[in-house]
Amino acid sequence: MTPAAVKGKAFLGLLNLIVVLALLIFLSAGTLNFWQGWVYLFLFGLCCLLVTLYLMKRDIELLKRRLNAGPVGEKSSVQKIIQVFASLFFLSIISFPGLDQRWDWSQVPLYLTLFADLCVVLGFYVVFLVFKENTYTSAVIETSEAQTVTSTGPYARLRHPMYAGALLMLLATPLAMDSYWGLLFFPPICIVIIVRLLDEEKFLSLHLQGYTEYCKKVPYRLMPVLW
Repeated sequence: MTPAAVKGKAFLGLLNLIVVLALLIFLSAGTLNFWQGWVYLFLFGLCCLLVTLYLMKRDIELLKRRLNAGPVGEKSSVQKIIQVFASLFFLSIISFPGLDQRWDWSQVPLYLTLFADLCVVLGFYVVFLVFKENTYTSAVIETSEAQTVTSTGPYARLRHPMYAGALLMLLATPLAMDSYWGLLFFPPICIVIIVRLLDEEKFLSLHLQGYTEYCKKVPYRLMPVLW
């Protein structure tokens, strides 16, 4: 795939993602008068766009690796199943705040909503730092012939900083859209990500030279001190 084709596919994928998110948020809410949903959609789309533009300019190969995402892209049947559940819970954590808004089940204080918006951006920033540090951060679990273990940047503290950033963003998502009840979907998606990363560690220990030694050097997976 040529660089131009990669860029075109990336832009189209981003546009499709934003349209899907908008439909999930506002159809579930039953109204466009949902400012928390608009702010979240803007921040999510802006962060995705900025990361995409960075990769277009600095690491087109990583951008190419990120295009083949989801259950279809995975080679392992276990990871295909994991990705199906991850997708379902992600769609739920995005759409449920809209239902909360429609039926007025809960109300989040303004200061907490704004703080959650900040955490969404922070989560994306952590993911960006991962992309900046590790050009082999594929959207699926695989290794490349020239790949080596990355132990610098955020990887010096956590084995899976990208998942940590994603979980921060997902935890903040319902609160950013004025919903406490949307948090019900965070534990399931957290469990799915943990299962995914544990399976990923087994794969990398077998197929990436030096990864076992790296795990001994960096004992924490998602949270310093805790785990």
